[in-house]
Amino acid sequence: MRHPSQVGCSTAPIPAEPAGVSVSAPTLTCVDTTLQDPLVGQVLDGRYRVDARIAVGGMATVYRALDTRLDRVLALKVMHPALAVDGAFVERFIREAKSVARLAHPNVVQVFDQGTDGSYVYLAMEYVAGCTLRDVLRERGALQPRAALDILEPVLAALGAAHRAGFVHRDMKPENVLIGDDGRVKVADFGLVRSVDTVTSTTGAVLGTVSYLAPEQIEQPGAADARVDVYACGVVFYEMLTGEKPHDGDSPAVVLYKHLHEDVPPPSAIVPGMAYELDELVASATARSPQLRPYDAVALLALAREARAGLSAEQLDAVPPQALTAEHSNADDRTSVIPRALNIQRPLPVNGDEPEAVFHRTSRLEAPPPPPPGRRSRTPRRPRGPLVVVTAVLLALGLGVGIWYINSGQFTQVPPLLSKTEAQARDRLAEAGLEVGKVERSYSDTVKRGAVISTDPKTGARIRHNDSVSLVISAGPETVKVPDLEGYPLAKAKAELKEAGLQPGMVTREFNDDVTRGSVLSSDPGTGTKVRSGSAVALVVSKGRPVDVPGVTGESLADAKADLEEAGLKVKVASERVNSEFDAGQVARQSPAEGGQAAEGDTVTLTLSKGPEMIEVPDVVGDNVDDAKAELEAAGFAVDEDRGLLGLFGDTVKKQSVKGGKTAPKGSTITITIR
Repeated sequence: MRHPSQVGCSTAPIPAEPAGVSVSAPTLTCVDTTLQDPLVGQVLDGRYRVDARIAVGGMATVYRALDTRLDRVLALKVMHPALAVDGAFVERFIREAKSVARLAHPNVVQVFDQGTDGSYVYLAMEYVAGCTLRDVLRERGALQPRAALDILEPVLAALGAAHRAGFVHRDMKPENVLIGDDGRVKVADFGLVRSVDTVTSTTGAVLGTVSYLAPEQIEQPGAADARVDVYACGVVFYEMLTGEKPHDGDSPAVVLYKHLHEDVPPPSAIVPGMAYELDELVASATARSPQLRPYDAVALLALAREARAGLSAEQLDAVPPQALTAEHSNADDRTSVIPRALNIQRPLPVNGDEPEAVFHRTSRLEAPPPPPPGRRSRTPRRPRGPLVVVTAVLLALGLGVGIWYINSGQFTQVPPLLSKTEAQARDRLAEAGLEVGKVERSYSDTVKRGAVISTDPKTGARIRHNDSVSLVISAGPETVKVPDLEGYPLAKAKAELKEAGLQPGMVTREFNDDVTRGSVLSSDPGTGTKVRSGSAVALVVSKGRPVDVPGVTGESLADAKADLEEAGLKVKVASERVNSEFDAGQVARQSPAEGGQAAEGDTVTLTLSKGPEMIEVPDVVGDNVDDAKAELEAAGFAVDEDRGLLGLFGDTVKKQSVKGGKTAPKGSTITITIR
């Protein structure tokens, strides 16, 4: 029997889930794989053999598939064909692939490949055998704090990597947290991902699931930053600790209203005796004002680790009344979601009143090793003589004096001060009879402003009474101003951002008549905005003056080049030639097509014709008119009838314009004479 704090998976394997859903769209639905599906049994793109349908979502269906080239099982997410004709949906689908592919993180479900096969647009993704956090909560109810933190921390690590890369998830919920059979935790479904500091149009729809939406997502859809993920993780953590959502209602509108007007209650209101550190962690993450929340998942991860360090083993392993599994009596059988080695060194706590002893957890008590064989213990000889007696007395007196000196109050230990405020640290040092030495301030992404980062000497060090302890106090995260990049070439703008301690984020391009092609139009956040050092800044770059692409199909190569260059476009000729209705050497097709828009200086690719395809003409003389027409059309020809006056009532072919057995261009017209 497993201990309740051991979160296991007893459900079927779960792959990376389909793209995120809106309020009105259905969430991921597990599907009976025995149902008929036209893709099951097929091979997509000549590589991926579809073995079974696993789940269906609002945008896509997920299949278990085999990569026949690399011989590995993976999850294949295939967009619904009805949506594949919509360019916006396809762009969003491909954006997911590109976004997640950039996040090479062990706690993010990886994307291996993206492609199309006919009407099917697909992602090939990592297959995670296990279950979702939703399955765990449904089966086990509330979790022990240790298990909840063991799940929360890798989730925050994954989101932190996304946030520092310039992306926000926007749809964090238990369904998107996968727990593998090996205990690894992974974040799935980056279908709603977008640049952290850019605004995208969502046509008025609020993306995400109502129970986990931050207030600003409700008030300003599409304008949210990384702190919406922080809020959602706070709600998920609350649900893990209590077994229920903080806001509930008879309709989505009621839940949305509560997110806007009611604070998330402390978990201890539902679970009596819950540690205040966990209440504070939830309150910090779910503050209704985004300015009061941690800046991103990295900052929240630091708070989560700080909260864990402040909890005792009893607090971490406390079984909430809402747990659906009876408590295990064997404390040594305590396990967690993340597999841990048997020998684990526990770090000193940062908030405890006294440093705890460092220990190793082992599977059994071991007796001290026996003495080496063959060696006998030797009985020491009894010292004799008055000199020896005097020496022993002096040694005893010296040892006693030394012990008295050490324990007489001449020395003390540096108390634990890490993460305490400067005022609290000064009070603790005064209580210990110590002075405050040099106080320095240093930037920190993980320790809140005004709290102690480190001490000299360190916590637990032996120090004389009235000596001083130097403190390093957090000045909070380092902030820098976004430089003015307008008009800079893209490469120079990126270099300026890096020199200022920032990272180039998502680059989008827009037509502009006034700003040179390739130069920056604007940044988001804007010029002069103070942001955390290392943050991503999105850039909008000019595509230059828009140009209407002229149609040049059917023209000679020379004429086509002249027309395109006159319009301000460059020309590239494709190496291949194709059969077409146009004569050899004329332009058979162009990309972009006629009527499309391109930027001045863009390249139009021309594919030349090698003339029409010549095919053999069937012999239909003497055939019935209907049969003759059917045979000629099946061969690829158009048919024209010549009846004249004598053939008005005839039904037999007497003559054809191209004799049977000769060749003619495919698609050309064959005239049949009827008598």
